[in-house]
Amino acid sequence: MAKGLGKGINALFPGETVNETDKVMQIKLTDIKENPHQPRKVFDQQALEELAESIREHGILQPVVVRKKGAKFELVVGERRFRAAKLCKLKEVPAIVKDFNEQQMMELAILENLQREDLTPIEEAEAYQKLMDTLNLTQEQLAFRLGKSRPHITNHIRLLTLPKDVRELISDKKLSMGHGRTLLGLRSKKDISETAQKAVKEGLNVRQLESLVQRLNDNVPRETPEKKKDIFIEEKQSELRDRFGTNVQIKKQKNKGKIEIEFFSEDDLERILDLLK
Repeated sequence: MAKGLGKGINALFPGETVNETDKVMQIKLTDIKENPHQPRKVFDQQALEELAESIREHGILQPVVVRKKGAKFELVVGERRFRAAKLCKLKEVPAIVKDFNEQQMMELAILENLQREDLTPIEEAEAYQKLMDTLNLTQEQLAFRLGKSRPHITNHIRLLTLPKDVRELISDKKLSMGHGRTLLGLRSKKDISETAQKAVKEGLNVRQLESLVQRLNDNVPRETPEKKKDIFIEEKQSELRDRFGTNVQIKKQKNKGKIEIEFFSEDDLERILDLLK
C-alpha cells in the first residue's frame, strides 16, 4: 500500500487499513476485473510504460488489493500496477484479498487517486463531490478528514459548475484550474464557453483572461480604454475571493459602495453564511 494511504483510509473509515499481517497471494490477471468506481479517466501511457519497465526489472514490489466477486475478483487499489502488469503480459500478480463492501471499494479507489496528487482538477473535483455524497460530509468535514484546506475543496468543486465543454478543456490541459476559476467570475454564464474557447485560441494566460472577464462584466467595448484600477479595491476583492472561495465584486461610488458575493446553490449560500458568522 502506498505510503500515507493507510492514514487516509483511517481518516475516512477507521479500522479498514491494509496492514503487514494481511496474506499476500498470487492471482491470475485474467481473474481480476477493473474497479468500476475508478475516478481516474485518463492514464498517462508513458508513465505506465515506465512502470511496466520497472516491473520487468524488479517485479511488483507492492501487492494490489482486491475483493472477491463471485468466482473472480474486483480490483480495489492498484490500478496503475494492474495496467502495467498487463503491459508486461504477466500471468499473475501479488494481491491481498479484503472484504470491502461496494461503498468502501469506491471510497478506497477515490482516496488512492487523491493521494497520488496527479488527477486533473476536474477528476479531483469529482472525487471530492463523490466522497461528500456517499459519506454525507460537508466541504468543511471533508477538508478536515483529508487534511486539505476548505478553500482547496471549495475551489475544486466549483469547477463542476462550468459547462461540460469547458471542463473538458481543463481535463485536456488546454486551460488551467486558474482559467476555470476566472471564467466562473463571468456574470453572463452563457458567455463562459465562448470566452473559454477564445482563451485557448489566443493563448491567454490567467491574468489576461481576468482582464477580459472584467471587460465583459463591465460591458466595456474592447476599443474603450480601461478605467484606472483602484489598487486598494483590487487587493480587497482578491482577499475576499480567497476567503469565500467564490467571485466577489466591490463596487465603489461617491459616498457609498456595495459588495456582491456570488453563490451557486443553497449549500454554497449556507457555506458563505457560515463564514460570515
